[in-house]
Amino acid sequence: MPRRIVRPLQEFLSTATASGTLLLLAAIVALAWANSPWADSYERFWSTPAELRLGSWVIGEDLRHWVNDGLMTLFFLVVGLEIKRELRTGELQDPRAAALPVVAAIGGMIVPASIYVALNAGGTGSSGWGIPMATDIAFALGVLVLAARHAPAGLKPFILTLAIVDDIGAILVIALFYAGGVSLGFLAATAALCGLMLLLRRAGVRATSAFVALGALVWLATYESGVHPAIAGVVLGLLAPAESYQRPRAVSAEARRTADQTMDHPEPPDADAQQWLRLATLSREAVSPLARTEHALLPWTSFVIIPLFALANAGVRLSGEQVVAASTSRVTLGVVLGLVVGKVIGISGAAALAVAVRVGRLPTGVRPAHLLGASAVAGIGFTVSLFMAELAFDGEPLIAEAKVGILAASILAGALGWIVLRLSPSVGDETDIEDGETEDPSGH
Repeated sequence: MPRRIVRPLQEFLSTATASGTLLLLAAIVALAWANSPWADSYERFWSTPAELRLGSWVIGEDLRHWVNDGLMTLFFLVVGLEIKRELRTGELQDPRAAALPVVAAIGGMIVPASIYVALNAGGTGSSGWGIPMATDIAFALGVLVLAARHAPAGLKPFILTLAIVDDIGAILVIALFYAGGVSLGFLAATAALCGLMLLLRRAGVRATSAFVALGALVWLATYESGVHPAIAGVVLGLLAPAESYQRPRAVSAEARRTADQTMDHPEPPDADAQQWLRLATLSREAVSPLARTEHALLPWTSFVIIPLFALANAGVRLSGEQVVAASTSRVTLGVVLGLVVGKVIGISGAAALAVAVRVGRLPTGVRPAHLLGASAVAGIGFTVSLFMAELAFDGEPLIAEAKVGILAASILAGALGWIVLRLSPSVGDETDIEDGETEDPSGH
């Protein structure tokens, strides 16, 4: 069993395609379930009420909203951690290195949104302009892996940085345009709790339990304020310290001292336990809270939360009537054109302009054809686009039309990106993106 099942499973989960594959499988299961003879059970299950009650205070939502408003907060917490890491030590730290993907990402948000607005201005679907702005990094990296021999290594950091900037844009859109009626009292409470977390950190408090409890209160206050609670996850990620509490050299010295002062076979067996427990604590504190939190949450967000989100939201009934309605819908057309056409024009056009005026430069080994393929791949909006659709529309018909557009656009964009990259000039083996060496940092 370890050789035939466990080891292959571990190897699969370590590859770049793992989270994207699980996400795709979840979406397929959702579509199959929603279009099967048991279709009614799909909506009935995800509409099951679930309450969080404390005395007279109650949060009552259905299962789908607990996934979208609760579990997805952890996904956006990881996004916040990634943004801070990139700002401190990653691609976004160096303005010159980050210039090209940042400019390209901005173009890749403005053009798709503009195409959508041009088709839906003044209509019932006008509020969905944020839907075609998103990029799903898990699927995008999956396509890069499939086209590995034709995708230079420099394309990976370009796509990752573009996706991070894309996430920042999505977060701003959610916070500024897709919030409900905002309660200033609860918003002030959220700010006060965040300030308390900073004060405790300044005071030297390191207890994880204290910050988890405060984080839960930040989520509750944000939820009650009318701002989408996913924003709480981003804020908590940005507040996480990026510096370790202990220096590795000091911990190494303490490890040698502990090893010298303890025995391999003490009597009684746990006689030296306190010294080793202290060393374990010091070793843990040699890693920054940011890295520790991201390491703990990343498997859950990539392999549980994001597939569960797809299972809860990708189940669109594709009856003949629904397909006809979507094919004539401006919402569906705006989403498809925005993601498939708008991303290519926006990203490649903005990147070409940045290179022409010498604001940015193409990464080593990346040619214009590769950039065009990456622009097409960025049109796979899936996860965040589905999330935006739920926030943008109240009526089920508009949400369904948007989801049909998202599914169609993601398939078209993925296929287009793969074809363009496969037709691009091949690169040497030393610059290939190898399956298993490319790590998906976000899972979306």
